[in-house]
Amino acid sequence: MADFVGAVDQGTTSTRFMIFDHGGNEVGRHQLEHQQILPRAGWVEHNPLEIWERTQTVVRTALNTHSLAASDLAALGITNQRETTVVWNRRTGRPYYNAIVWQDTRTDRIASALERDGRGEVIRRKAGLPPATYFSGGKIQWILENVDGVREAAERGEAVFGNTDTWLLWHLTGGSDGGAHVTDPTNASRTMLMNLETLDWDDELLSFFDIPRVMLPRIVPSSDPLAYGVTLPNGPFAGPVRITGDLGDQQAATVGQVCFAPGEAKNTYGTGNFMLLNTGPEIVRSKAGLLTTVCYQFAGQPPVYALEGSIAVTGSAVQWLRDQLKIISSAGQSEDLARQVADNGGVYFVPAFSGLFAPYWRSDARGAIVGLSRYNTDAHIARATLEAICYQSRDVAEAMAQDSGVRLECLKVDGGVTVNDLCMQLQADILGVPVSRPVVAETTALGAAYAAGLAVDFWRDTDELRENWNESRRWQPSWSSEQRADGYAGWQKAVRRTLDWVDVD
Repeated sequence: MADFVGAVDQGTTSTRFMIFDHGGNEVGRHQLEHQQILPRAGWVEHNPLEIWERTQTVVRTALNTHSLAASDLAALGITNQRETTVVWNRRTGRPYYNAIVWQDTRTDRIASALERDGRGEVIRRKAGLPPATYFSGGKIQWILENVDGVREAAERGEAVFGNTDTWLLWHLTGGSDGGAHVTDPTNASRTMLMNLETLDWDDELLSFFDIPRVMLPRIVPSSDPLAYGVTLPNGPFAGPVRITGDLGDQQAATVGQVCFAPGEAKNTYGTGNFMLLNTGPEIVRSKAGLLTTVCYQFAGQPPVYALEGSIAVTGSAVQWLRDQLKIISSAGQSEDLARQVADNGGVYFVPAFSGLFAPYWRSDARGAIVGLSRYNTDAHIARATLEAICYQSRDVAEAMAQDSGVRLECLKVDGGVTVNDLCMQLQADILGVPVSRPVVAETTALGAAYAAGLAVDFWRDTDELRENWNESRRWQPSWSSEQRADGYAGWQKAVRRTLDWVDVD
């Protein structure tokens, strides 16, 4: 048997290829960023062709750097930024429009209309999601209505849709020459188009967005030995590798954190924050502003569901300090700058650049920095940015406790922001529970590798995966309960200042 499993992690700001051994240890990686296209306020796009080009480059570079070939990989998993929408021509492989990113808010009128006329309740019941700009259905509708020729091409079966997992799977397995047009339930459950009970596209939901069913990929299990196909000899792997796993990035991180039992939760810190709570085979309907989603489905087994709290802007707020305000030159400097002050100096930053996601779901909100006086410096803004990451996570944790009746005893964390020790200490302080980071902090790619490896018996079962999990560091809360309560009250007051900023028809 081959010694390794590979994982393509196609994220919001970059694409990486990672290689893991049987112990779940990283053997190699390569990563490249791609352009963030911002045509106007609230619009966020990516170039799908650039993403495919970056994917090919990171695969080739990682394999060459470590003198590995396709034959060294037992399987390949894919994980991806969810909801980001690509529509392309199946004959030519050319996108009709840039990928519309999950953060994009141009579909606010579509979402508002669904909510106004009662269709929103049907979407909540069937898909587990509120009508929101976040999800793919409205983005597909926007492309069909605003890009010349796409609707006609879709009705002919030429224009097809996929999130970035489907886009890459199609290319890796042949593209216009018979590439697999497939996705898994975790990605399909983020479209507002899939029925959570049937795990299939729902005709009533499709009618809400006027989307031809023929556009949509086939939904197959997240871990399956046969459903996804094999890479081609003329592709980036230069040989056949079985593709056997596909998970949306946050569900992949849940698998990578081995949260296989109901009640286990993780929080991923990336461009945004995403907390998932495994609810097992039960579909739990949220009453507190969370999403009901598919956690994973392994071949031959029933689906496992989750409650999710999705936060749009966390790590990308640090990027904003770097790229727009230019008060830091690298993301890592945010910690050094924030450490120059003992507290936030009364400053709160609510980075509602794309409205507020869970648990508020307010597309009318916009970012605000409040509480400023002449006393405050860039260090206070940097600290307020790190605190905003943590306060938004507390908002979700509170909603999760309300829905599930279970309060966190310890929060498992992963993702790029977890290298920021101050931010993780603030998270423990603001939540009032310990925060635990695993040895492999990039659990998104690891989860995709696990899904792929399980399908080909590279790993025997989930118990074997649990044996791979090891803690790297734990942060204990240090704030008093009074300090914690006062800080959270200030945060909630700041959130209220962001509401009703944009008029939504």
